[in-house]
Amino acid sequence: MDKTINTAIVGIGNIGTAHAVALRDNLVPGMALSAVCDVNEERLTAAKSLFPLAKCYTDIDSLLQDETIDAVVIATPHPCHADLAIKVLESGRHVLVEKPIDIRVSQAQRLCDIADGKDKTFGIMLNQRTDPIFSRARDIVKNGQLGELKRSIWIITNWYRTQHYYDSGSWRATWIGEGGGVLLNQAPHNLDLWQWIVGMPTNVRAFCEVAKYHRIEVEDEATIMTRYANGATGLFVTTTGEYPGTNRLEIAGTLGKIVIENGTLTFWKLKQDEEQVRKVSKDSFVNIPYDVETYSPADSGDGHIKILADFSAAIQTGKKLIAPGRDGLNELLISNAAYLSAWEGNVDISLPFDNDRFNALLDEHIRHSAGLKTAKLHMPSGGYSERWQVKW
Repeated sequence: MDKTINTAIVGIGNIGTAHAVALRDNLVPGMALSAVCDVNEERLTAAKSLFPLAKCYTDIDSLLQDETIDAVVIATPHPCHADLAIKVLESGRHVLVEKPIDIRVSQAQRLCDIADGKDKTFGIMLNQRTDPIFSRARDIVKNGQLGELKRSIWIITNWYRTQHYYDSGSWRATWIGEGGGVLLNQAPHNLDLWQWIVGMPTNVRAFCEVAKYHRIEVEDEATIMTRYANGATGLFVTTTGEYPGTNRLEIAGTLGKIVIENGTLTFWKLKQDEEQVRKVSKDSFVNIPYDVETYSPADSGDGHIKILADFSAAIQTGKKLIAPGRDGLNELLISNAAYLSAWEGNVDISLPFDNDRFNALLDEHIRHSAGLKTAKLHMPSGGYSERWQVKW
């Protein structure tokens, strides 16, 4: 690396502190922790002992006056992401945003458009993209080895959370503080990987169950049904209220089927295109021959550090990011559409949808929000929690 990238972390809650610890401990080549920023002065007091060499700021405007800062990581509550990232870009710094990119597609689009006009690196923390099992699935689909896509189903119900989890942060599980529930907090990784592998749908219909398992004001269970331009269909089921949960992704095409479960990708690879067999066979019942391939990669390390290292390398060399900031739009488009579908009576929503209508309904939910909860301040000690990793 030619130059150390002096980096600031904005928002030093659980994930922000973990990022700061990684930089403090020199786990990310080419990046160093230079400053931390949080509006909560108690957190900053604790940060001074955790990060004695880092400068401390109570607001981003003061932080951005520090000319030594080269890059900023945004790890604040979701509704602030786009606004803060825009400030960073307009100040002439590189920026990495925690997922989701924002709570509104309109705000996320504004951020992306501004980023397009800046000569700065703009990334998003979609760390599960670094898992080789998902890269392998994407390669199979994108290279045509699965043929024409027919269907995909992802049951991702092992995001289990207790009531204590939701009570541990004043912003959690409120419309005003978090902007949504399981679709905005836990499942963005999976929604991103889903579209990254099989592509974006044209239509979304959803059922978002509010407070089904917890005392919260947002959804803790969601079922999303999708349709694609070629007629394929999809189903996405997620919740924080089931135990033990399931993590199973199944993708079917005319040349076979992929199943990812328990850390193994299984690929049933047909030796003949099923569509051709179906159309021309003279028999009513046939057994199409196939090969079975399995892929079980070893633990590839922490994806958060890999995304940070990739961000660092992109700044230094201009390499293409694993998770460019603009890619954060796609999963948010799906989750926003799911909310809109649920709010409108579980109707079919075509993509792209009416942003003004979505924003009006979200604003209505925010106006009726109970507000930020009273919660005892939890001071994170750093390190990446197991709950943020791919769980089988």
